[in-house]
Order: sequence, then C-alpha cells, then structure tokens
Amino acid sequence: MAQQHLDPTAGPVAGDTLAAYLQAQATEFLRALRQHRESGGTTATATNGTEEAVDAARALRRSARRISGTLHTFRPLLDEGWSEGMRPELAWLSGTLAREHAYGARLDRLLAALHRLSGSSSFPAQASDPDAYSGTHPGARAQLPSEKGALTVGAAKAGALLERQLTLARTRAHSAALQALGSSRFHAVADNVAVLASEVPLTASASGTGLKPLAAAADERLCDAVAGLPLITAGHPYNAEALVHGLSADTAPQPQDSPWHQVRLLLRLHRYAREVLFGDEAPVDVRLLTAGQALDRHRDAAEAAAAAASAARTPRIAPATAYALGVLHADQRHEVEAARFAFQRAWMRETVGTP
Repeated sequence: MAQQHLDPTAGPVAGDTLAAYLQAQATEFLRALRQHRESGGTTATATNGTEEAVDAARALRRSARRISGTLHTFRPLLDEGWSEGMRPELAWLSGTLAREHAYGARLDRLLAALHRLSGSSSFPAQASDPDAYSGTHPGARAQLPSEKGALTVGAAKAGALLERQLTLARTRAHSAALQALGSSRFHAVADNVAVLASEVPLTASASGTGLKPLAAAADERLCDAVAGLPLITAGHPYNAEALVHGLSADTAPQPQDSPWHQVRLLLRLHRYAREVLFGDEAPVDVRLLTAGQALDRHRDAAEAAAAAASAARTPRIAPATAYALGVLHADQRHEVEAARFAFQRAWMRETVGTP
C-alpha cells in the first residue's frame, strides 16, 4: 500500500488517487524494463532488435514521462526532496531513449519528402505515410516542372548526405542508450521507481489538498502559453522570416518554434493531469487530441527542417545538392506552418468529448 499519512477511517482523498496513478505507472515501468531485458535489450528500431524490445523501450519512455509529468503537476502533494530528485532523472532517461527513434523517423521523413518533391527514384524511398507529408496548408504549392528537373539533379546526393549524417547520429544515440541502460545512474532510477511502486511519499497536507486545483493550474498554464502564440500569423499561408532564418549562417534554433514546443509540453502535462483525475474513465477530448497531434507534426517538421539546413551547411557540397537541401528545408518549413494552422483550427473549436 502507498504511504498515505491519513486517518485509516477516512474516505477516498486526493492522496489515494494520486498514489494509485503513480503506482500504476511505476508498475508499468518495471514491467517494460523486464520485457526489455528479456527481449535482448535493444532500444528503438526493429532494424537493431526485436519488435518486443522496441515496444518495451517505448513503454519505458511512456511511463517515465508520465511519472515525471505527474511529479511536476502535483508536487505540493509529494515529498519535495524526493520528487525534485526523481524528475530530472526520469527526464534524462526518456530523452536518452527517445533520440534513436527520433533520428530514424527524421531520416524517413526527409527521404520521403525528397522523393515526393523530386519525383525521382534515383535514391531509395523510405516507407512512410503518404498523407503525413502532404501540403495541407493554404500556402503549400506543387513544384513546377522546371523546378522538379533542377531538384532531381541534386536530390540523390542530398539524400545520401542526409542518410550518412542521420544514420551516424542514430548509431551514436543507440550506443548512448545502451550505455545509459547499463549505467549505475539508470539502476538508481529503476530502484527509485521500484520503491514508488509500493510506497508513494505523500506530504502530510495531501489529505487536505484536492487534485482539481492543481490540475486546473496546469490547464491555466497551458492556456496562458497558447494565448502568447501568434495564432493570427498561423492562419497566414507563408512565413518568410522562418525560411530566411533557417538558411542563414546562424545555427541557433529557430526562435519562432520555441513557444510552440513549450505549448506541446504543457499540453502533455495537462493530458497527464486528466489521466490522474479520471483514470481509465477519462473522456476523450477530441479538441485536445487534435491539437496535440498538430503539435507533434510541428515538432517533427521543425526538427526535419533544421536537419536539412544543417546538411546544407556542409562544406564543399555541390550547388545542386545545396539547392535540393534548400528546397527540402523550405518544404519542411511549409509543413511547420501547416501544423500551426491545424493547431489554430483545433484550438479554436469548442471542446467536444466522446464517452
């Protein structure tokens, strides 16, 4: 049983609900860890290991994110020293395990986009969802035949360059993940999660503090962050400033993207808070679901555009290769704008839930 610090005769309170959720996520973490070890200990892609290992690594990331997010949102109900020590370690683990998958997905996305833009089969097209990269924003347009001819010349070399760079990054991320899973740091995290599965260190005030005000505060932070987004600009078809920044010599992250990434994180925290409040009976909020999917596409497109811009800065590449990478970067920035437009439309809708 969780450590409740409550009168045994009292009825269900916030501490019971919070403890039950954290224990369930901790149990899921331990189950995924056992499955991961039994399946060979690979981390992200079926290329490097079994499907069971990939699923286990994904479940590890999922439960680590939920525990960390819940510790953040409901920290007044938990022992401060313990929760503040756990959160960064769980964030480190989920981030480390996610990188290999992220590099692989980014490569697939960029090669599929190159293939679509050039209409060329001179380099292997990666398996992908054809709808995921189609231009849905009002500013998206088809390539003119002359543009496609020029693009085809450098598309093969651009694809090869991206494949070399991102495959190397993915290999390094794979090695880093395996090293992390064998480290004393990870074993300390796993030990703490094992303790959490049986005992949740609640504060003495947990009996008198409700969950709803803390969940409402998470919702308020989300709404405030969304209010700061340029949603009017997101409804426009073209954002030249983002394109110019991406192809400049400045390698700093695109400043326009940061507030959107922050909203994505806050939306995730809000979703986890709803899971704590409602459990498995939580109604599906179609508005939040659609908005979250749009922000996921926004992140993927922004990171893909940054990878294309980084490849275009490679010294001594042929002009045709640089041109193809520039077109690819512009295409992915269009996808960023499309995702922002989709988020704007989803967020402005009235909340519609399904039972």
